[in-house]
Amino acid sequence: MRLISGSAGGIPLEVPKSVTRPTQDRVRQAVFNMLGELVPDARVLDLFAGSGALGLECLSRGAVSALLVDQDRGACEVIQRNLAKTRLEGATIRQGDVFKAVARLAASGATFDLAFADPPYAHRPGDIDLSARLAADEHFQALFPAGASVVLESLATRNNASYGDVWERVRERDYGSTRIVWLRKRAGGGTSC
Repeated sequence: MRLISGSAGGIPLEVPKSVTRPTQDRVRQAVFNMLGELVPDARVLDLFAGSGALGLECLSRGAVSALLVDQDRGACEVIQRNLAKTRLEGATIRQGDVFKAVARLAASGATFDLAFADPPYAHRPGDIDLSARLAADEHFQALFPAGASVVLESLATRNNASYGDVWERVRERDYGSTRIVWLRKRAGGGTSC
């Protein structure tokens, strides 16, 4: 795995040895091609960050800041090493439960222009689709002004989730077993907790 483009393009990244399932280079390339000019100068939130590849890719492409959150201590240590290796500036790493971190961020009034969420996949019937749960979370919704974009990753074989009235589904595409959904916050949708 490596950063694809920008100031740190081509630098290889370490991947956590935990159960993390890193987003493949070709999927990341497709996502960033899709997002185009949304990344430069963006304030980015990378949830379930794993190796940090998505947040670091944004910094490499000109984002002004990236907050990377993962519950796994080993993943956060890997992100720190990847950050040191790439020498990118503007990153903050937080270890902890993603939903609790989102609630704290919303309470603090933090806002972001762009977010990525690549949670563990819901493989079995009855498993919770964390991507859909996150998109429906009022604290999560409060982190974004109208027009902000969120990119969710989930298992392609899951039924299409409903994201409610807060989000406009801009694009959805499957890459093998991975589904990428690009959402844009609607005007007047979910702006307070």
